[in-house]
Amino acid sequence: MVDSERGMGAFGLLILLAVLGALGYYGYKAMSGSGEPPSCGGAYNYCMKVCGGTTTEAPAAQACQEACARDQATCERERK
Repeated sequence: MVDSERGMGAFGLLILLAVLGALGYYGYKAMSGSGEPPSCGGAYNYCMKVCGGTTTEAPAAQACQEACARDQATCERERK
C-alpha cells in the first residue's frame, strides 16, 4: 500500500487539529464578546464592585460611588 492511500497521516492530522483549534478560538471570542469595549452599564457595575471591595470608610465609599456615577454619565453622553 502506498503512503498516500493510507489516509491523512500524521501531517494531515496536525493540520486538521490546527484548523479545529482556530475555529474553536474564534468561535469562543465571538460568543463571549471578547475584544469589544464594555457597555456603560457593565463598566458601572464593575466600578461599584471595586468600590465595595476597596473602601471600608463610609465617606470614601460614597466618593467612589459618586465617581462611578459620573463616569457612567460621561460614558452615556459619549456614546450618543
